[in-house]
Amino acid sequence: MDDILLESLPLPLRLALSYAPRDARRETLVLLALDTRLAAIVRGDGEAIIAQLKLAWWRDRLAENPENWPAGEPLLSALSDWRGNLEALGELVDGWEGLLVESLGQAQVRAFAAARGTSWQTLADGLGGKGDPETVAQAGQRFALADLALHLGDPAERDVALHQLAQLQAGRVKLNRQMRPLAVLNALTQRALKQGSGELLDGPAAMALAMRVGITGR
Repeated sequence: MDDILLESLPLPLRLALSYAPRDARRETLVLLALDTRLAAIVRGDGEAIIAQLKLAWWRDRLAENPENWPAGEPLLSALSDWRGNLEALGELVDGWEGLLVESLGQAQVRAFAAARGTSWQTLADGLGGKGDPETVAQAGQRFALADLALHLGDPAERDVALHQLAQLQAGRVKLNRQMRPLAVLNALTQRALKQGSGELLDGPAAMALAMRVGITGR
């Protein structure tokens, strides 16, 4: 079942996950798989109302007892014994849903970044709470904003994401080893923005960066 979730991840996320320590790997995989599923719903070509219905389904599942979840959904099965707070992941659904507006503004972008940051903090809590929760949440927000900017085609909306990202760029954030995948994703998205690249893994330099951060954390 974990293989199914792993195959659902884009290559950069799989690479980042490979640097997670053994005790954090599965929990991180589940979070990345959920985030990827929600992103696919929002970034799909269907109508917004259909995306909202799908997101509502996930929000409802995360708010109820896993014993009542339908069988046969690999991601739900993996979430059923996730060590983090499942209800807190409902904020992640809300954050992604906030992007389903005709024009993104500061409020939606800020809420989206906060929700994805909280999801990483929730993961850290489930793994034992090592490290500063605020540091983890801020690193999650940086990744969220950089990732969002890379996917936005509207220059005005992209500027909103970049402006909020700039406000979080004061100083280097040091994450503990359990959060090494987040450190890798942060490094790759920041590099892609600086290079003006649409791909996180666009060549040997990106791979070398991922390896360095994955091993050393910086």
